Amino acid sequence: MADIPAAAPVPPRHDTREAVLFGGVYGAVLASSMVAALTQYGHTSEDSRRYDALWLLVTAFASAFAHGYAHFVAERAQHRRWDVLRTLVDEWPLVAAVLPTVVVLAGAGWGWWPADGVEYPAFILNIVLLFTLGLVTARWSHRTWALAVLIGVVDALLGVVVVVANALIH
Repeated sequence: MADIPAAAPVPPRHDTREAVLFGGVYGAVLASSMVAALTQYGHTSEDSRRYDALWLLVTAFASAFAHGYAHFVAERAQHRRWDVLRTLVDEWPLVAAVLPTVVVLAGAGWGWWPADGVEYPAFILNIVLLFTLGLVTARWSHRTWALAVLIGVVDALLGVVVVVANALIH
C-alpha cells in the first residue's frame, strides 16, 4: 500500500491579545518615529502632510509584511498553501495602530487643521495609546489600578525614549 502523506501541521497561531498589544506598541512607536523624522527632514505644507500620511501608511504595511514574513520563516514548520497569507493578516494590529496618526496627518493635508505643528498632537496621541496599552495589559494581568496606571506611565515614557532616540539617530 502506498504511503499517504500526512496533512501539513497547522503552524501555531499567535495569541490575539499578544498580537494586538505587540502591534499596538510597535505601530505607535513607528508612527511617532516616522512623524518625527518626516517633520525634521520635510516640509510642513498641506501637500507634504498628505505625502507624510501616505508614506506612513506604506511604511506600516511594509513593516507588517516584514514582521509577518519573519514569523512565517522563523516557524520553520511545513506550511499549507495559504498559511503565509494568514500569517500576514495576523499583523493587522500594527497597521491599525498607525491609522490615527495617518488621519491626523491627512487631516492636516486636507486643511482640517493647520499643517504646521501637527506632529505634536500626533506624538501625544501615540503616547496616550502606549499608556492605554500598558494600562490595559496590566489590568488583564490582574494588577491593581494604582500599579496598572504606573505601568501605563512607564510604558508611555519608554515609548518617548524610543521615539527621541530614533529622532536623534536619524
